[in-house]
Amino acid sequence: MNLKNFTWSVDADGIALLTWDMRDKSMNVIDESVGHDLNTAVDAAVADPAVKGVVVTSGKDTFSGGADLTMLERLGQTFKDAIKAKGPEAAMADFFEQSRAYSLVLRKLETCGKPFVCAINGMCLGGAFEIALACHARVASDNPKLRVGLPEVKVGLFPGAGGTQRVPRMADIQSSLQMLLKGDQLKADRAKAMNLIDEVVPADKLIEAAKARLKAGVDPVKPWDKPKFKLPSGPVYSAGGMMVWPPANAIYRKETYDNYPGARAIMSAVYEGLLVPMDTALRIESRYFASVLRTPQAQAMIRSLFVSMGALGKGLRRPAGVPASQLKTVGVIGAGFMGAGIAYVTAQAGMDVVLIDRDVEAAEKGKAYTHKLMTDQVNKGRATSAQREALLAKIRTSADYADLKDVDLVIEAVFEDPAVKADVIKKAEAAIRPDVVFASNTSTLPITGLAQNSVRPDQFIGIHFFSPVDKMMLVEIIMAQKTGDKALAVAFDYVKAIKKTPIVVNDTRGFYVNRCVGNYIKEAHLMVMEGVPAVMIDNLAKQAGMPVGPLTLNDEVAIDLGLKILKATKAQVGAQAVDPQQEKLLTFLVEKEGRIGKKAKKGFYEYLDNGKKTIWPGLKAFVGMQQDPDAIDKQEIIDRMLITTALEASRCVEEGVVTDPREADVGSILGFGFAPWSGGSATRSPPNTATASRPTSCCARWPRRARPSTAAWPGRRLRPEAGTDQPTTATGGLRVARLHVHHAKSVESRPSATFGAQAVGFHGVAP
Repeated sequence: MNLKNFTWSVDADGIALLTWDMRDKSMNVIDESVGHDLNTAVDAAVADPAVKGVVVTSGKDTFSGGADLTMLERLGQTFKDAIKAKGPEAAMADFFEQSRAYSLVLRKLETCGKPFVCAINGMCLGGAFEIALACHARVASDNPKLRVGLPEVKVGLFPGAGGTQRVPRMADIQSSLQMLLKGDQLKADRAKAMNLIDEVVPADKLIEAAKARLKAGVDPVKPWDKPKFKLPSGPVYSAGGMMVWPPANAIYRKETYDNYPGARAIMSAVYEGLLVPMDTALRIESRYFASVLRTPQAQAMIRSLFVSMGALGKGLRRPAGVPASQLKTVGVIGAGFMGAGIAYVTAQAGMDVVLIDRDVEAAEKGKAYTHKLMTDQVNKGRATSAQREALLAKIRTSADYADLKDVDLVIEAVFEDPAVKADVIKKAEAAIRPDVVFASNTSTLPITGLAQNSVRPDQFIGIHFFSPVDKMMLVEIIMAQKTGDKALAVAFDYVKAIKKTPIVVNDTRGFYVNRCVGNYIKEAHLMVMEGVPAVMIDNLAKQAGMPVGPLTLNDEVAIDLGLKILKATKAQVGAQAVDPQQEKLLTFLVEKEGRIGKKAKKGFYEYLDNGKKTIWPGLKAFVGMQQDPDAIDKQEIIDRMLITTALEASRCVEEGVVTDPREADVGSILGFGFAPWSGGSATRSPPNTATASRPTSCCARWPRRARPSTAAWPGRRLRPEAGTDQPTTATGGLRVARLHVHHAKSVESRPSATFGAQAVGFHGVAP
């Protein structure tokens, strides 16, 4: 048998072992050749009467992470090319057949008449888990790292090879929808409780247990292919169904604001598929899969959240020719919240840490953060007490800079004061080896200025973490004017070791992420001063796909910090660098009312003891006017927030702050959750059908703030039309950048939409 990605052997009992082991990859992935191999193996099993059953397993540490999404990206491009060559109707017919080819192979496996058992040894996600679901039984190892699931929705897609049809025929509909819509990755015990796994066994007994199950007898006909099959939760049109579907639809809209075609297709495919036999249901699923795959949202999310993020995670921008760093011990100076988080993720990556603060007691408080996080993991069953103690042993506390003599990298995370940081730099450089790179975690101070305190500026760099460090996946690597390739390479190696995604940013005030998010918050401040209701601003931002509204976000990161940065900017750059209306609002809130944000339980919102929040009524009184919510153009509010943020991203590229649009996109999504459905702040936004014929031109009313960028590259988000920065009226002749965004649906108070994005966390608010 000619198999490219699998090996095939048959034992004396007639049980075939089909082992997936792609020779040229560290992890098995699904591509066109895998489907061909599976088809060949099914034919071989059926044709050989000596084969009584087949065990499907993996020859690697994991089963598979799922499909190679670049294959799907190529499929989308093929469709576009076919439209030009054949016309839309013929192209769509071909696209439908191509996109369902893998699903047909799995259905063939499921109905071939020979029993297949999947032996899952590790992570098994996406299309790989759909292989397992198509098998007639599933046995999983007790590997604590094992996860199964269908996470396609997180990159704009949905399961297209039977996942939306088999899961709700095996598990109750409520659990099924939650798993599918959230892209949950389940531990083995949870999957077993949902009937998605039949047995969990010790890892060294996995193949033996799978074969034993076949010997004991596995029905080669699935329950849904037999007469009188009943769904676990009962028919869709039943009392039970009516208890599930209306609230499920409400939850879907609350979580997504209908911004994600993949999530919408899951709801439709499951609902429609459960009304018909399996073969028809799979055809329905394939129809939706093909439809979603060619949407701009899916293409944008695949590009940014898979292709671009994957390339950046592998060190796309790392200097070539610089040897890999041997980072065994890292010095962390400053044991506050950020320093403690850096120490934790560094120790988690297997490196030793020397954690330094003004005294040992302060350093021990920072180390206690690791104890707290690990204790939480122990209590949740995700770690053992022994693992906690082993991790704590990797962190050594000190107040003596001489203890940095053997470290391979230093990261300072002390108070944001130039004098304090200058003192730390001098003390640390006096203690470390000449070849050691010094990194600053500053969020507001220019790296080039800090590097002036260094005796070796070529080995000085910024490594800007986002808060909380253990949860936020983005790291900005900040290049000072004299930063050398070695420092950049070491920073890349460190960020890769702690399993975060790096973007390279050239030094500027606010760097990249904080410049973009600062404009997002600033636009909200200006709308408040214009009398736009604060709650409407936050709700429309969430409806547009942002994970949290700008005013809530400002409360989270502290209003007084924003005012401090604004004043510093005004003093150092000039009054023209700040907006007087924003300054007036922040000065009133902080200096007159003492409203500094959530940390004081009072900011734009009042934070109640029961965990709820309400808008502060004094805000309306201060502004002195309030526009009628019903008379406000909701789309314009959305446009202003998204356009100003995207334009700032464009300016960052234009100025060379970020030199690769992939970094701009990924940075905006991971850094502050910029509408993930769009693909990021630097890519072209997919239009919604409700507004495709209504391109906005609200920038014309605010030419100074929303001036178009002159930067351009294929597929970028904003394409200026001969923009100008000259003052003009709303009816003047200014031709501005236009941005298609989703149409506003409603403005009532809703929970924050976090679908498809991380929680927001960053330092500072750059005006």
